[in-house]
Order: sequence, then structure tokens, then C-alpha cells
Amino acid sequence: MAESAERGAEIARLISLLAALPGLGPRSARRAVLHLITRREESLKPLITALTRLDTEMRQCPQCGAIDIRVPCRICADPRRSGEILCVVEHMGDLWALERAEAFRGRYHVLGGALCALDGIGPEDLNIASLLERARNPELREIILATNATVDGQTTAHYLAEKLSGMATVSRLARGVPIGSELDYMDDGTLADALRQRRPF
Repeated sequence: MAESAERGAEIARLISLLAALPGLGPRSARRAVLHLITRREESLKPLITALTRLDTEMRQCPQCGAIDIRVPCRICADPRRSGEILCVVEHMGDLWALERAEAFRGRYHVLGGALCALDGIGPEDLNIASLLERARNPELREIILATNATVDGQTTAHYLAEKLSGMATVSRLARGVPIGSELDYMDDGTLADALRQRRPF
């Protein structure tokens, strides 16, 4: 009886952990856990292996700030990517969204967030110093500020545009990106058009 209660408590804990993830609630988490425990070989064990590998091998790229299991990350290490153009994003989710659009073949810089006075997030809390260092590279021709079209994203873009002035051409995603939206939730076509129609800041 005690063993059964302990097993039930572990399942409840797993449901609680999954329910705390973005996009999942208690009902979705229960369905996911039921799927995992009833299909251990094809679902649960591969998931455990993948999560364990992420936990032990995940690193932050020292060049761009992206998360990968390689150092430097796959994008920074790819010789086919152009070093003449740099796209600045807030989070990894934004980078993945732009990669899904398959419209950008340059390199990225991940800030790790956006400036936000209310939350006490200043320039020193973001990956800005290394961006300014990268911007001094004479090979770099253009820096695209692809921060989210939110108040914090706009504030961050204006701050960066001022700091990057005179280093390279600074552009911003076109207004095809709706105000108040986040890149990770946008469709691929809109993202691709926004990249193609970017303009000087």
C-alpha cells in the first residue's frame, strides 16, 4: 500500500512539473504523463535519455549566447553562414522562430531578455557587452535588431541602436511584425516577409 501511494505521489509530482511548463495546464499534463507511463519504451525512455543529455551537455555559446550541446554552437560553427550580417534576438525561442522561416543565412546574437525597468533588468543583465564587441568587427556590414514588438523590445532596440551607431548599418524588422506580438508565436511567412522588408533604424 505504501509503495503504491509513493508511486502515485511521484506521478502527481510529474504532472505538477509538466503543468508548470509554458503552454501546458493540468489536463494536458495528465494526458502527457499517462501517455509516457503507458508507452515507456517508445516515449518515456527516449525522453529520459534526451533530457539527461541536455542536462549534462547543454552549454551557452561564448560567441552568440545561444544554447547548444556544441561549443561554439552549430550556427556559429557553420562556414556557410555569412559573417557580414548579425541578427539580434531576445531569446532562444526567437532564434528558433527565425530559423523556421528559413529566410536568414547570417549569424545571431542572443541577448537573454529585454530591458525592463519595472523588473529591474538593465544593460548589465543582458548579453550586450559582447554584442558591442562583435559589432567592432570590420567584416560586419549590418546588424538587424529583431527584438520583440513589445514595449520592452522597442526600448531595447532603441537603446542598442544608439550604442551601435557608427559601427555598422543598423536595421529593424519591418512593420509586418504586429505591435505587442512575440516572434515565437508568429507564422513563418510573416517572419520571412519581415526579414526581407527590414529597413534602416
